[in-house]
Amino acid sequence: MDEEEAYVPYVPLQQRREARFKTLASSSGNTKEKQQFEDIQDLEKEREDELNKKREKQRRERTLLDGAAEVKRRKMEEDALKSVLQLRMEEEEKLLKELAGQQRKLVSDAELATGVEYRDSLPATWTAPRYIREKTDEEQEKIREKYHISTEGEDVPPPCPDFQDMKLPPPILKYLKGKKIVKPSPIQIQGIPTAFSGRDMIGIAFTGSGKTLAFSLPAIMLALEEEGKMPLMKGEGPVGLIVCPSRELARQTYEGILDMTKALAEGGYPQLGVLLTIGGISMQEQNDVLNKGLHIVVATPGRVIDMLTKKRFGLEGCKYLCLDEADRMIDMGFEEDVRNIMSFFKAQRQTLLFSATMPKTIQNFAQQSLIRPVLVNVGRAGATNLDIIQVVEYVKQEAKMVYLLECLQKTPPPVIVFSDNKNEVDDIQEYLLLKGLQAVAIHGSKTQEEREYAIKAFKSGAKDVMVASGVASKGLDFNEIQHVINYTMPKEIEDYVHQIGRTGRSGKTGIATTFVNMNTQEQTLLDLKYLLMEAKQRTPPFLAALEDPNAGQGGSGCPVCGGLGHGANNCPKLEDAQRRKAAEQNRDQGGGF
Repeated sequence: MDEEEAYVPYVPLQQRREARFKTLASSSGNTKEKQQFEDIQDLEKEREDELNKKREKQRRERTLLDGAAEVKRRKMEEDALKSVLQLRMEEEEKLLKELAGQQRKLVSDAELATGVEYRDSLPATWTAPRYIREKTDEEQEKIREKYHISTEGEDVPPPCPDFQDMKLPPPILKYLKGKKIVKPSPIQIQGIPTAFSGRDMIGIAFTGSGKTLAFSLPAIMLALEEEGKMPLMKGEGPVGLIVCPSRELARQTYEGILDMTKALAEGGYPQLGVLLTIGGISMQEQNDVLNKGLHIVVATPGRVIDMLTKKRFGLEGCKYLCLDEADRMIDMGFEEDVRNIMSFFKAQRQTLLFSATMPKTIQNFAQQSLIRPVLVNVGRAGATNLDIIQVVEYVKQEAKMVYLLECLQKTPPPVIVFSDNKNEVDDIQEYLLLKGLQAVAIHGSKTQEEREYAIKAFKSGAKDVMVASGVASKGLDFNEIQHVINYTMPKEIEDYVHQIGRTGRSGKTGIATTFVNMNTQEQTLLDLKYLLMEAKQRTPPFLAALEDPNAGQGGSGCPVCGGLGHGANNCPKLEDAQRRKAAEQNRDQGGGF
């Protein structure tokens, strides 16, 4: 027989039994045989049920074992993550303790040497209106919540949501109205009453929020009060000292204070003497101010130390000290200068620190140095202004100049272009001039005359574009600017916050365009990514795709620089500071090349 004839198809056993049962059931054959078949079928069914139960039991046991193993595995992973996080937190805490140990209190050497310690704030004559004082703590807190103000400290003065409630003189109210400043901003609502109350203060608010007015008005009112008690004569004063990190910021603050004192004088109040002392200008021009009673001095650290050393004026009667951009003052190497300035004070003073970016380490350091300080915070320290539309573009290095021209067409002038390299600033200005644009440049290597000309020409509208280094990023107020272009992304996220803060000021909307490419450090890009996400801005795909090695390890950003994409252990700002310190030590020891 061939293979096809020999092949018998396979029929499963169950089907054969069912077929046999049907045959027996249909036939009238042997009843005994049918019974036997049914008994066998019942027995097999029982065995099959038992087998299924056994399999189900094994499956459950196996599932429970797998579940237990999964739970155990997850616990091990969590423990491992906890141990990594714990180790990271311990290392960070140790690093912060070392940093804290390296910082001395921000007081004079004489006070440190003699152990002088003030426990109470300076007495003040100002009080809030009765109906504000009588508000309950809950009612005051509701006002703060309405304006997104958070405070820390003992006996925080009540917020005043109206300039009338601050008991300002009519000429000042008229001046503010003329400047279209009708209602105080959040930092002014809480900051001005705090300063009027004689309290030491740390004021933190985003760029363009009116911090300058918040510390200028209290200085003016204190000087006016002192002049009313006893007019200042030649060689006396100042009553208040305001220190700024850059010449341009100092001049801008001085001009604002001068305008308010002129408004007061026109309104029948005493004329206050205001002095600007910065590098690059001749003090001969201000001899007339020095020859009269001096009420307020606005200065940069180096020049004010020079004036104090030469005894052109003293701080024996000075009661008010304000450090504008305080964290930048300390970070930029001015800490010893600030300490030196404080050594000229002979009595207790009211100290105020203001900035848009103030990392936790600086806040802690400041709180240890001040007397019963009040921390006034509008938003997160280091957060960007929500009135700014942030655009981040990936642009190759060789294509930047051409793309810059395209970006300049997005909005009408004036526009600021930032670069962290002085040579690049000059190159950009030259390129724009060749393309027919009216551009000026400003950086640290320019003379004071060149810097002042650039600022005036840009503010007056004679020039459409200002190309600047970081010197123009801190505090300068250009109300009409709609667009800021970061030609180079700053290494530190704090500088980015300050630079884009030149637009979107006083409630106006602005655009900030930032160029990044392969030359931008990944750590900086991570900080930028989280900053955009926090401000609910569009995050480009190349930034969104960046993986954070610290993701899931907790933390609320770097306490040293405020960056959200790293911790203190890998902070670029701290690394740069340590590198500079090591280089200085090497130089002092005769090392180097």
